[in-house]
Amino acid sequence: MPAAASSEDLYVPQSAMVIVAHPDDIEYVCAGTLALWARGGARLSYVLCTSGEAGIEDPGAGREQAMAIREAEQRRAAEIVGAEEVIFLREPDGLLEPSLALRRKLVREIRRFRPEVLICGDPTVVWLGPTLINHADHRAAASAALDAAWPAAGQPGLFRELELDGLRAHRPRRLYITGWVQPGADLRVDVTATLEVKAAALRAHTSQVDGDPLPFLQQWAAANAAGTEAKYAEIFRVVQFMSDEEWERTRGARG
Repeated sequence: MPAAASSEDLYVPQSAMVIVAHPDDIEYVCAGTLALWARGGARLSYVLCTSGEAGIEDPGAGREQAMAIREAEQRRAAEIVGAEEVIFLREPDGLLEPSLALRRKLVREIRRFRPEVLICGDPTVVWLGPTLINHADHRAAASAALDAAWPAAGQPGLFRELELDGLRAHRPRRLYITGWVQPGADLRVDVTATLEVKAAALRAHTSQVDGDPLPFLQQWAAANAAGTEAKYAEIFRVVQFMSDEEWERTRGARG
């Protein structure tokens, strides 16, 4: 089992982008790590494929009202963590598809923000236990994000119209794959110092969270940290798209 990265040896990228399906997805799976990175000076961008409007169960709330509620909650949560921006693509909640059109939108955001690290979910995770199946939107967002990250965002020959808009090809240095279940995890980040921040960010989603989420987050993060010296951890599978040497060598060319 991989050891947890402590605060002393924590890798902090200059910038990171997270692509998920819904408001509150980030807060559950990786807000502790993002809060650590923000404390270290990283620029953070959140990209939400939908606005989570189907998650408002009030029958009297229309689609526009539901979108406004959930987007406002996500912005408050991002502010608590320290994210620089929140982008809503406003694809239909509950009906998300990993389409070519969505891939193009994500490539645009990746080339615009030019993140050192990209975080997304795992599209292969379906079963989450005896009582839960991974949401189809989660799988669709993860699939589209992976296809955007590799190879589309880094290939100048794809989506040439973006080049005409000044959005040059960009390949992230690393991809972090996260989720409720990550059996292939090779990195566990010690989030003991930021678990309270993660809980505060999740509490910002008042339309979704009933009661205090901290005990649940503690239980989950403690399980992720099992076998390490950390009290609480978040887990990731890491793909290194560029070696450290290549990343440093091409720093000036990336702009």
